[in-house]
Amino acid sequence: MNLIDEFRDKQSILALKKLIEKEIKSSINIMEICGGHTHSIMKYALPSILPKEINFIHGPGCPVCVMPRNRIDIAIKLASMKDNIFCTLGDLLRVPGSDFSLIDLRAKGADVRALYSPLEILEIAQENPNKNIIFFAIGFETTTPMSALLLEKVIELNLKNVFFHINHITVPAPIEAIMDDENVQINAFLGPSHVSVITGFEIYKPIATKFKTPIAVSGFEPVDIMESVLNIVKQINKGTFEVYNQYKRAVSEKGNIKAQNLVTKYFEPCDFEFRGLGIIKNSGLRLREDFSDFDANKRFDCTVLSKNESKGCICGQILRGLAKPYDCKVFGKACTPRSPIGSCMVSGEGACAAYYKYSKVNA
Repeated sequence: MNLIDEFRDKQSILALKKLIEKEIKSSINIMEICGGHTHSIMKYALPSILPKEINFIHGPGCPVCVMPRNRIDIAIKLASMKDNIFCTLGDLLRVPGSDFSLIDLRAKGADVRALYSPLEILEIAQENPNKNIIFFAIGFETTTPMSALLLEKVIELNLKNVFFHINHITVPAPIEAIMDDENVQINAFLGPSHVSVITGFEIYKPIATKFKTPIAVSGFEPVDIMESVLNIVKQINKGTFEVYNQYKRAVSEKGNIKAQNLVTKYFEPCDFEFRGLGIIKNSGLRLREDFSDFDANKRFDCTVLSKNESKGCICGQILRGLAKPYDCKVFGKACTPRSPIGSCMVSGEGACAAYYKYSKVNA
């Protein structure tokens, strides 16, 4: 099987388009949870291919986008401390804090490093024994096992200069919070693919049942998304609300049990504040008490006083599915990828970044 060309085949896409047009009976609002899906939808101009009754709504599946300003300011404070080497994933560096970003701080001389892999920390720590290495860990269930593995390696190597600031979050909790909103107008979901490789697709079954909402776990290619939309349309016509695993080539019902066990060994659930959604109970993770010696929150003063978000930015509404990037007055004007005001314009998974990049391509 050719995992690229076959899933971008024009004839397959047009055949699925005809099937969807034949089946569609009413308007359907579909929230794609994952920011990667948003970029695929815009890159391949799927809204212009699909019937006008299909409306995509962008969800809180971009881990950089949902980081609240308070946590960005904590990152900046940790990075500015003497004798600290601050390490994190690249997109976070450009998210504006209350006064400036991590990349601005790096320009002023702070040792701020963007990682390709968390395991790079091991070499950095060994090369800098007199420095504190801060790993600002972010991401949904996809990246959490990598942080757990890093901690395991740090313990095995007896490294005493590595500290973790954990900002890992989970998918189901914010989706429930969105669906509990009285203003919600979501009829179905495209379930995240990479997250589901780790978690399995069964974790979405309670959401589908509770809210009577079909969920299609979809791959990123245009044929994947079109197949998922077709399944959603058929489910809505039948009045069913099941979890459909379109991404069978990578996702199973139970997921990666070994990775799940590794996460459970080192982390436990905690409440977490999402940008735009507020504090959601048990939506995040923190280090278990047994590993508190590695907790940056306990080793360093992480208290900050953050400013309010820019009034011109509507990232919070976009992440809740209540607005689209074009609804923002500063989109593409004061807010661009070169000078972002909000996090949704920064990340490679951000909805605003997708609209800015691909709407011009597909115009």
